Amino acid sequence: MPPDAPSEFMRAALEEARLAVGRVSPNPAVGAVVVRDGRIVGRGHTQPPGQAHAEVMALLEAGDEARGTTVYVTLEPCSHHGRTPPCTDALIAAGVAAVSYSIQDPDERVSGSGVQALRDAGIEVAEGDGASEAIRINEGFLKHRFTGLPIVIAKFAASLDGRIAASSGDARWVSGEEARAWAHDLRTQVDAILVGSNTVLQDDPHLTARPGGVLADRQPLRVVIDGAGRLSSLARVFDEAARTVLITTAHTRPDWRANFPPHVEVVVLPAGEDRRHVHLGALLTYLGERDVLTLLVEGGGELLGAFFDQRAVDRLYTVIAPVIVGAVEAPSAVAGEGASVMRDAPRLRNPSVTRLGDDVLFEGIPIWPPPADRTNSEG
Repeated sequence: MPPDAPSEFMRAALEEARLAVGRVSPNPAVGAVVVRDGRIVGRGHTQPPGQAHAEVMALLEAGDEARGTTVYVTLEPCSHHGRTPPCTDALIAAGVAAVSYSIQDPDERVSGSGVQALRDAGIEVAEGDGASEAIRINEGFLKHRFTGLPIVIAKFAASLDGRIAASSGDARWVSGEEARAWAHDLRTQVDAILVGSNTVLQDDPHLTARPGGVLADRQPLRVVIDGAGRLSSLARVFDEAARTVLITTAHTRPDWRANFPPHVEVVVLPAGEDRRHVHLGALLTYLGERDVLTLLVEGGGELLGAFFDQRAVDRLYTVIAPVIVGAVEAPSAVAGEGASVMRDAPRLRNPSVTRLGDDVLFEGIPIWPPPADRTNSEG
């Protein structure tokens, strides 16, 4: 067992937290269990914004049995009045004896004050159980609290030779049915999906989350970048199946921007140095300001290349299909400037590999090499 493996009861709390992923943003996904005499008497996870937090849900299930128990929770209990009362008040009122939490809440309204409120009430407090998994579950929330920016998850499906479509542009389907089902489940866990105009022109995607082939109740925000004003308002991504934001620049025609239906938000952001593309820094700042914690970038290759060139990718999912496309004209998964020498190419830290039918899923965190020292470059 790894040295940082969570305890039995914290594992149960982490399982509860996973039930909240993709459903409670911009709140963190938190799980809690109430334990008496070695058995769980209450379970709970964060409900959608404005509703009860994990600790309150677990205490409600425990009822009168909560007094004198230990509560395991994946994030420091909140101590401030927001849309709901403080969880620390609920824990104190329930008469719990101890609280074990995984990680401190970085929110300045909570950080450390939740622990202090519990200790002032005579409740024993311990930190660190299940920390690694708790961080992973809430990596978007944590990054947003520290930087104001969303976590950027890049995802693409490619052939063995790195192509995302045939030379004609046909991309249906690179990956198999199981991989596509996994992708729709992933969409239910994020706040927003981002694609470029080339993807819309080539594939005309819906960009909705359809796990099991059914439109999910909660849909991620669809974000489309078009810095050149090329897209038609009739594209499927602009229907009313989910909220959509069209990001463009002031260099596009005003009449084109005004041609989209009222349910599509058209947002003008600064252009990059080439005046053709949206500035990625401005885009991420904008999304962070509207409480997007997790951003899934689905392509195409030019957009993914821009994110990699800016070292703006926090996590990568790559589905590799057992097919060879060939053809110089076939689009690659990641374009952009890229690495001129191999030592400048990012590698994945501790990549995990999962079979999805005949396809293989690689997942990992890109590790960016230090900037090249041109004075000592190889000859």
